[in-house]
Amino acid sequence: MRRDPASRRESSGRKSALPPAPLRSMTGFGAASTTKGRIVARVEVRSVNHRHLQLKARLSSEHAHMEPALEALVREKLERGSVTVSATIEREAAAGAARVNSDVARRYQKLLQSLAKELKLEGGVRLETLIGLPGVIGSAEVDGQREAEDELLLGCARKALEELVKMRAREGASLLADLRKNTKGIAELVSGIETRMPSVVREHHENLLARVSLLLSGQSGRVAVKPEDLAREVALLADRMDVGEEIARLASHLGQWEGLLSKGGAVGRQLEFLVQELLREANTIGSKCNDAKVAHAVVEMKTLNERLREQVQNVE
Repeated sequence: MRRDPASRRESSGRKSALPPAPLRSMTGFGAASTTKGRIVARVEVRSVNHRHLQLKARLSSEHAHMEPALEALVREKLERGSVTVSATIEREAAAGAARVNSDVARRYQKLLQSLAKELKLEGGVRLETLIGLPGVIGSAEVDGQREAEDELLLGCARKALEELVKMRAREGASLLADLRKNTKGIAELVSGIETRMPSVVREHHENLLARVSLLLSGQSGRVAVKPEDLAREVALLADRMDVGEEIARLASHLGQWEGLLSKGGAVGRQLEFLVQELLREANTIGSKCNDAKVAHAVVEMKTLNERLREQVQNVE
């Protein structure tokens, strides 16, 4: 049986659709070590929450030139967070590979003697001082393998970053469960307020009628309230207490919220914005509606919103 072309296109579209990215925390840790010959590279990567992506590289002076390459690698994998990369290279020197760089030692000696003379210090430059200075004692083998060390260090950093990303994804899964739990609570409170509002308006209407009747009692008919005046006051009261617009915006924000959670990836900033909007609408409902039950629901809503605010600060 031949299939309709549109059906084939739809099927093809489903196959090519990418799965949603996981929600990731900005907190994580990853470590890796790689050995090649007599060289061992070790890298640790830590990250905590930060408004932007920030890299701190802790490298030895001889590998400081690797910082731009490490930063580019971090930016490939992460979008937000304060990231610290600590990397070391250990070498097992081969027999006969050690050498003394006499030219470097002589330059150090000359500079140190000149400094001692300038500062009027007594005593010569000792051998143990010279051999401890960078570049005096070296390895002919190491001098020729800087590029290999750089590649090894970068590969090790890539593995450590992969471990960091996995941990951030695991933390993100826990965050996702908590975020959905708290937003579900907010949605239930919003639904309760929406259900409660007609009763609130009716109760205020009845209270208004009761107060008017009380005021008119004993006036011997000297004061009369027209039904249309009373109806107008009730309409104004209902208008002032109308929170339908706020409830509609809350429903819209919660829908966008769930869409971002389902989308995953780096959605932390958007979630932070929605948290602010949810709080704004809750405050407006609280100021409009003078009802104990609604006020209690608004307090609970703001409590849940504060939990959301704390949680989304750690979402990438």
